[in-house]
Amino acid sequence: MIFKVPSNANHSTTLRFCDRAAQRLESSTPAGGAAGRIGRKCPPAPRSPGLPACPVTPSLPSHRRRCERVMAASKPVEAPGGGGSGTGLSRWQLALVLGAPILLGAGAVYLWGRRAARRGGKGASERKTPEGRASPGPYSGGAQPDGPGHEEMSPLDRAQAAKNKGNKYFKAGRYEQAIQCYTEAISLCPPERNLDLSTFYQNRAAAYEQLQKWTEVAQDCTKAVELNPKYVKALFRRAKAHEKLDNKKECLEDVTAVCILEAFQNQQSMLLADKVLKLLGKEKAKEKYKNREPLMPSPQFIKSYFSSFTDDIISQPLLKGEKSDEDKDKEGEASEVKENSGYLRAKQYMEEENYDKIISECTKEIEAKGKYMAEALLLRATFYLLIGNANAAKPDLDQVISMEDANVKLRANALIKRGSMYMQQQQPALSTQDFNMAADIDPQNADVYHHRGQLKILLDQIEEAVEDFDECIRLRPDSALAQAQKCFALYRQAYTGNNPLPVQVAMKGFEDVIKKFPKCAEGYALYAQALTDQQQFGKADEMYDKCIDLEPDNATTYVHKGLLQLQWKQDLDKGLELISKAIEIDNKCDFAYETMGTIEVQRGNLDKAIEMFNKAINLAKSEMEMAHLYSLCDAAYAQTEVAKKYGLKPPTL
Repeated sequence: MIFKVPSNANHSTTLRFCDRAAQRLESSTPAGGAAGRIGRKCPPAPRSPGLPACPVTPSLPSHRRRCERVMAASKPVEAPGGGGSGTGLSRWQLALVLGAPILLGAGAVYLWGRRAARRGGKGASERKTPEGRASPGPYSGGAQPDGPGHEEMSPLDRAQAAKNKGNKYFKAGRYEQAIQCYTEAISLCPPERNLDLSTFYQNRAAAYEQLQKWTEVAQDCTKAVELNPKYVKALFRRAKAHEKLDNKKECLEDVTAVCILEAFQNQQSMLLADKVLKLLGKEKAKEKYKNREPLMPSPQFIKSYFSSFTDDIISQPLLKGEKSDEDKDKEGEASEVKENSGYLRAKQYMEEENYDKIISECTKEIEAKGKYMAEALLLRATFYLLIGNANAAKPDLDQVISMEDANVKLRANALIKRGSMYMQQQQPALSTQDFNMAADIDPQNADVYHHRGQLKILLDQIEEAVEDFDECIRLRPDSALAQAQKCFALYRQAYTGNNPLPVQVAMKGFEDVIKKFPKCAEGYALYAQALTDQQQFGKADEMYDKCIDLEPDNATTYVHKGLLQLQWKQDLDKGLELISKAIEIDNKCDFAYETMGTIEVQRGNLDKAIEMFNKAINLAKSEMEMAHLYSLCDAAYAQTEVAKKYGLKPPTL
């Protein structure tokens, strides 16, 4: 869908490389319940204005961050300073959405581009044909190849004649004969005629390409580039050959050079860059993730995650959710349990924020087949998800779900978390199945509808999402987050429809929510995102200030406020100061490092950008998120190599 942006928007162009998964159903921060934090009067704000905060597998983007991506990714982009009144994203919106789901496929980590491919323009051009005339024509000597006067032709004219004869064969699909003619042209051409020779090699490579002789294609293109280092056709053809030969790094370097030399005007090259970046990212992430050390998120992140559930027994205070066996089917009752158990010790550690000991204590309860085995399995699975170990979490969740005699709240919570995990793994059918099962077994559980509503937003099923949020609100009228996210769903629906009246109604809805729930940070944050979309930057800034007042330790709010300064006032110093503050508050905030890296790309500080992306990679909590970050890092690294090789200097802000 194409969004219309107000005509006073500060437009900028470039398409985007790297999608964050599935995009990014994309990736980048907490993941867990399909929803971010829910059901409290004052839930802590998630990492960013986006779709569901799925905190369980901290790798799906949080609700605010997700929605930001979904909406921004749908907007067309226009060249900075490119004139015209086309709609698009500002440079700083691009910084926000880097890694979001991509519509056209390539471009924006490479923020050097000055103009995007336009419909019907160069973006659709093909590079299959050889250069030169398709059939022989007159030359300086007036003679045709092998015709009368052939002997009087200069070596260059004879080479050109052979090339044109080759072009005629190429056009007729007689590629072997074309190769013979191009080989003759190469042998006849004077060695000092670099540009002509490079064309002959490139044409022969085009013929080899039609025969799928990829090694020969790469070799001939290399000869052509040696003779003419900025020969775009040869570079792109070699990139395609490297792709076929599975030389991803070499492919990326060549296609990066093409994108920069063409000022990002050709969609073909951007799509190839996007493709190879994804492949490289997945390849590197698979290896790195397999050997990664589990990393516990920050206490603020963990508390924010657990606050997303209102019907979650394991997150309730000690001795308030543990029931004796005979009371398990009596909802809401709790009996104090004096006996010592691994699960109760784990709950004590939770209250003390001593999170590193929780998995081991739960394991003791499970191995002893203790009274709280189901609770211990669910709590252990939750912390496995929080440290990014979905493979370990799934068997525990499966076991809880299959325990028909367990408290229905435990089973429903396990289904929500497994469903969110499936969504993060881009398995929407399995995710939907789990949420529906949770609604079947526990129809009065507000968490189910809230998290499923966010899943529906991800699947672009807005009307169904609103229905789920309404049911959540019916069951828990004090669920501020559900009301705020319902407003966001309605706003997004109106925004994509480009209808001013529903947009105004949705904006009024946000006002009502923050008036009714003045301590709900999430309401202010989502409203700030909508205000930013409407170019109401001053008011958006005020909303982020409200978030910070309510949650001064939420690092991601500082990141978003910093990005707003860049988009609104182009105040680089203030923006970086706020993002640095986020890192100071939470040095495990991968979103802050990723954003800082993106800004450094735009500033032309590619080495610094790579450093920031690497820090984010080490903090990634899922393989998918890690793959996205590797794509950003590889894109920046490829630019540094191309800059050195071709003497290009990135523009700075």
